[in-house]
Amino acid sequence: YFPFKLLQQTATSVCCCRVLLQTGSSNFVRRCCDGSLMQTKENRNRMWAFIILYILGLNVCQASGEDNSTQMYYVKLTIEESAIPNITQILNPFVANNNQINNLTKTTICRNVLAGKECSCMPSFRWSNEVCQSSQKCCDQYCTFTNIPAPMCVSNNTVAVNGSIVLTGVQYHNCLKEKNTVEFQKCNNDLLKEMKTVFSTLRSLSGNLNATLKLEIKGSIRLSISPPSVCYKDQPILTCTLQEVLNSPPLWQLKRTDGVFQIFNGTESLVTSEPMSTSVILNTQIPDRWEGEYSCTYTQNIASNIITHKASAVMDIALLPNIDSTTSPEFPRCKAGSDFVNVRGNCDIGTNSQENYTVKWTGNGLFTDITASGPSGGVYTGAAIVSCTKPENGNKPQLTCTFNNKCGETKNATTDVNIIYATDKFCAADGDWGDTKADYTAYLKCSSAAGQRQRKCSAQGTWETEIAACVNLDVNLALQKAYIVDVGLGSPNKNAADVFSLLGNITNNSQAINTYSNMNASIQVLFSLSQKPISIDEESATNNFLESSSNLLDKSLKESWTLNLQSKSNSSLAQTYLISVENLIQKANITYDKKKKNIEVAASNCTQGSQCSNQVFNVTVELDSQHPGSVKTAGFEELQNYLPSVQNFDPNSIVVSTTMTTNERKLLESVNVKIYFQLQNPRPRNVKIKCVSWDNTTGAWSEKGCEWQGASEEGVCACIHLSSFAILMSRYPETVAGLDELTYVGLSVSVVSLIISLVIELTVWSAVVKTISSYLRHTAHIHISLCLLIADCCFLASSNPEDLPEMWCRIFVVLKHFCYLSMFFWMWCLSSMLLHKTIFPLHHMSKNAYLKFFLLLGYVCPLLIVVITFVCYSGGAKDVYFSSDTCWLRYVGLMKGSIHTFVIPVGIIVFFNVFSMLVVIMKLLDHPINTDKANENDSEKKAVKTAMRSVILLTPIFGVTWIFGFAVMLIDLTAGTVAFAVNYIFTLLNAFQGFFILLTTCLGDKLIRDALLKCLRKNDPASTTDSSTKLDSTWKQ
Repeated sequence: YFPFKLLQQTATSVCCCRVLLQTGSSNFVRRCCDGSLMQTKENRNRMWAFIILYILGLNVCQASGEDNSTQMYYVKLTIEESAIPNITQILNPFVANNNQINNLTKTTICRNVLAGKECSCMPSFRWSNEVCQSSQKCCDQYCTFTNIPAPMCVSNNTVAVNGSIVLTGVQYHNCLKEKNTVEFQKCNNDLLKEMKTVFSTLRSLSGNLNATLKLEIKGSIRLSISPPSVCYKDQPILTCTLQEVLNSPPLWQLKRTDGVFQIFNGTESLVTSEPMSTSVILNTQIPDRWEGEYSCTYTQNIASNIITHKASAVMDIALLPNIDSTTSPEFPRCKAGSDFVNVRGNCDIGTNSQENYTVKWTGNGLFTDITASGPSGGVYTGAAIVSCTKPENGNKPQLTCTFNNKCGETKNATTDVNIIYATDKFCAADGDWGDTKADYTAYLKCSSAAGQRQRKCSAQGTWETEIAACVNLDVNLALQKAYIVDVGLGSPNKNAADVFSLLGNITNNSQAINTYSNMNASIQVLFSLSQKPISIDEESATNNFLESSSNLLDKSLKESWTLNLQSKSNSSLAQTYLISVENLIQKANITYDKKKKNIEVAASNCTQGSQCSNQVFNVTVELDSQHPGSVKTAGFEELQNYLPSVQNFDPNSIVVSTTMTTNERKLLESVNVKIYFQLQNPRPRNVKIKCVSWDNTTGAWSEKGCEWQGASEEGVCACIHLSSFAILMSRYPETVAGLDELTYVGLSVSVVSLIISLVIELTVWSAVVKTISSYLRHTAHIHISLCLLIADCCFLASSNPEDLPEMWCRIFVVLKHFCYLSMFFWMWCLSSMLLHKTIFPLHHMSKNAYLKFFLLLGYVCPLLIVVITFVCYSGGAKDVYFSSDTCWLRYVGLMKGSIHTFVIPVGIIVFFNVFSMLVVIMKLLDHPINTDKANENDSEKKAVKTAMRSVILLTPIFGVTWIFGFAVMLIDLTAGTVAFAVNYIFTLLNAFQGFFILLTTCLGDKLIRDALLKCLRKNDPASTTDSSTKLDSTWKQ
C-alpha cells in the first residue's frame, strides 16, 4: 500500500477518507472517470467524486505488470456534511475500465476550536508515528493542531516501506556514470521501470532484480507505552506487539538529543521477549535520561535481503527535581537594636531541568509570609522576614520549598535559618566567607568545579582552615558516567570503554587532578567500574584503563594522595585504588605483557602441575599450582608509599599483585608463590625484613602466609596464597637483649683489670725480666694492655653516640681503630716471637733488633692503615669513614665499608696466632721416642695438661677470642637463636678480655706470682706466708 493524499474541506467539518483503487492486470489506470454532469444533488456528488478520481489518475504512472496492483489513497474532502454518506455510497461500487474502488472509509474527524483544529481518529485508525513523535499528547485519541492543514489518521494496518537497494551485475554499471549522460539515463529508466513493476505487486521481487534489498517497514509492529502519560512514581512499561512471529531478536533503542542508545537489562531496566511481543520495564522514579524516542526493531535476513520491522514512540516523564536548599545569607546576623532581619531561601534544581514546576513556599517561625520569585538559572527563591528575638522553645525558623509536577506529585526541601543573634559569638566575614555562627560550618559552592568548600567557625569564634572538596568538571563527568554504565542504556562494556577513554584523557594532564578531591574522584571512577558486571575486551579499553591507572601513581601527584589536614597518607584511598585495579585487571582480556610508566601487567597460562613465572619491574613471581589457570601479575610503582606501614617498618619494594583464574577456586588458597623482589634501598646489617600481603578485611599489611627467606636471600618471599605483596624493612636494626649492659660491665671490668696488670708489670719488672725473651714478652704484654686499655676507654666514652659532637665521635673512631689494630699487631709480635723460639730454639736475635721490629710492626703498620683509610674514605667523613649511629667504622656490605680495613688485618693476625698456638701445642704434645712405656701414659697426661694450660693462657693474649667476631659479622641477627648465641659469646669473651689478660699473663705466670708475693711479704705480717705458699702451690699445679 502506498499512500497518496487529496484534500477537500467543508465549512463546518472535514472528513478524511481512504480510497482503495485497484487496476487491471495489463496496466495501471491513467484516468479514473470522464466527469459526466448531473443536475441533481446526487449528480453533483458524483461530479465531485469523478473529479477526485480524475486528479488521482493524473498522478498514476503506467507500468507493465502481470498482476493486480492495489494502492491506498488518503483524501481530504470539503463538502456539505450531509453529502458524506452519499459519496461513500456512490464510490464504493465504482468501476471504470480496469480500475475499481472497493473501499472508502472515514479516518479522521476534525472540528474548529479556539486553539485551532481538534481532531480525533475513527475506530481502526491511529495517529501516524510522525504526529505521535511531534507531541506525546497526540498519541491519545484527541489532538489539537494549530497548523493548517491538520494531519490525518492512518489505518492500524498501514505499513510504510522505505529502504535501499544494492545492485550487482554489469548491466547496472552505467548507473554509476554522470547523471547527464545518455548511458546513465537509459540505465536509470530501465531500473525505474522494473522497480515500478515489481513494487506494484510486491511479488517476485528477488527474482526479477539482481539486487540486495534493505527495507524498513513501519506499521507491521505496534509500540505502546503504559501508562501513556508517565509520572515520576510510575513504573512505565513499553511493549512492542507483533502481528506474526518474526523469528529474530528485538532491538530496543532510545534516541535522545545526545545520541542513540541501545537498551539492555540493567539496574534501571528489564528487557523481556516473547514470540509475539517484547517489553522494556523501567524502574520507578527514573531520571530524565530515560526520556526520548523509543524504538523496537526486528531484523530479518531473507536470502540476500534485509527487512527491518520498526515501531517507535516518544516517552515524556513528569520528573521531580533534586533540590539543594540554602539560605542567603547563610547566617543572617541580627545587629544590636535590630528587631528583624531579612532572609532569602534558595532552592536550586540545576540548569538542566526542562520540567515546568509549580513551586510553593512555606515556613515555620517566620514573621511574615514568604514572597516567591524565580526561577533564575534553575534557582527558585523565597524572601521572608525573621524576628531577631531568640525563640523561647529553641526551635529554629525554617523555609520549605515544595515542587509540583504536571502529575500532581510533590517533592520538598527544608532548610533551617541559623540566625546570629546579638549576643552570639561568630566569625566575622573573611574574603568569600560571610559572617558565620560559632561552632557552625559555612559552605560555598566551588567555582567552575563540582563540589563544595567548607570552613568551620570554632566555638570560640575563630576561623579554622578551609577544606575544599572541589572536583574538576571533567573528572566529575567521568564519575557520573561510571555510576550509570550498567543502568541499561547502552552496552555496559561499551559504556565502560568510553569512561576509560575519558579518564585517560583527563589523567594525562596531571595539573587537572593535582588535589585530593580530584584524586579521590578519579579513584572512585575505577572503583565504581570495578564493581560493575563488565568485561574489558577491547585492546583500546585495556590500554586506556592501564594508562589512566598509571597516571594516578605519577610522582608529581604525591601530595594529592593526602588530605590537607593530615600528615600521613589516607590508607582507604590507596586501598580503594589497589582493590579497584586488581578487580579490573581480572576483568580485562590481557594475554601478553602490558607496560606503562607506573604499572606493568604480565600474563601467562599455567598448565597442570607446572610452574608459572611472570616479571614486572624486575620483580619475578613464580607460582606453583597443581591446577591449570590464567595467572596475571601486576606491579605498582609508588603505591607502597600510600598504603599504611606496620609500626617501625617502611616499604622497601614495589607492590606486586598476583591473581589466578581457574575453575578450582577452592584450591587457590593452597598455591605456592615465590617472589623475588628488588629492594629499593639496601638492607643495613641486622635490619629485619617482613614479607607481607595486603588484607582487605583489616585494611592493613599482614604477615600471615608469607615468610622472608633470610639475609642470604634478602629480597625473596615465599607465600602460600595469592594477594598483593610487598617487602617492609625495619627502621632500626635488631638488638640483642642485655648485650649493651653486658658490654659496658665487661669493658669496665677490663679497664680496671688492665690497670692492675700494668701496675703489676711495672712492680715486678726488675724481678721477672732476666732474659731477652722475658724482656720482649713482658714488653709486648705492656703494649697490648696499654692499647687495649685506651681502646676500651674510648669505647666507653662513645657509648652514647647521639650525645657526642661529630668531631669527638670522629676522634674516638680514629683512636679505637688505631689502638685495636695496634693491640693485634703487638699480639702478632708476641706470637711470631714464640713461634720463632719454638721452631728455632737455638737461633738467637739481639734484643734491639727484636724491639725495633716490634715497634715497627706494633705502631707504624697500624698507623699507616688508619691514615690511609682515613684519607681514602673522604677524609674521615661522617657516614663514609664512620657511622654516626655507632661511632665506629662503617659496614656497608660484604667487602664494602671502612670496617674491612680493621677486619682483614685482624683476621690475618688471628689466623697466624692460631697457627702459632697449634705449633706450640704440637711441640708440647711431642714426647721423646726413648721414653719408657711405663712412664708413657704419665708423660702423655702431663703433655695434655700442659697443652690445655697453654691454650688457656695464650688465647686471651693472642686475641683468639676475636674469632667469634667474624661469626658475628657473618651471621646476621635476623638469623635468630644462633646469631644471638654468637653475639653473647663474643661479648663475654672480648668485653672481659682485659680481665682474662690479667688472669693469664699476670696471675697465671709463676714468675710474676712469685715476684708479686715477694713484694707483698715485705709489708705483710708472717701469718700471711702460709696462705701465699698455698696459692703458689695451687698455680704450680
